[in-house]
Amino acid sequence: MDICPINAGHLLVLPVKHATYLADLDPRVGGALFGAAQRLAAAIRRSGLKAEGINLLLADGEAAGQEVFHVHLHVLPRFRGDGFGHRFPPHYGQQAPREQLDANAGAVKTSLGAA
Repeated sequence: MDICPINAGHLLVLPVKHATYLADLDPRVGGALFGAAQRLAAAIRRSGLKAEGINLLLADGEAAGQEVFHVHLHVLPRFRGDGFGHRFPPHYGQQAPREQLDANAGAVKTSLGAA
């Protein structure tokens, strides 16, 4: 359980072996992390706790809001009016030019081979 829960039932899923960032995890451990979150989300929905929805949140890096530098995945029960939310920048919702999307996809694809 998160010791400073956003809502009742707020859980954390952590790998036993230390990893600072998601990319540092063995892919099997990452898969198990999300598999555990999936099972816990289902359990929260069955628990009777107030949960109209579930957010999975993993902050990867300081710019993403990571404060504890050990990979951990929040399983967060949500309901309308709970006061928690996502804030998107003003430009969100504006479609990016196809050329930009293609260039960004190319950069990511190229870096996959570098790993």
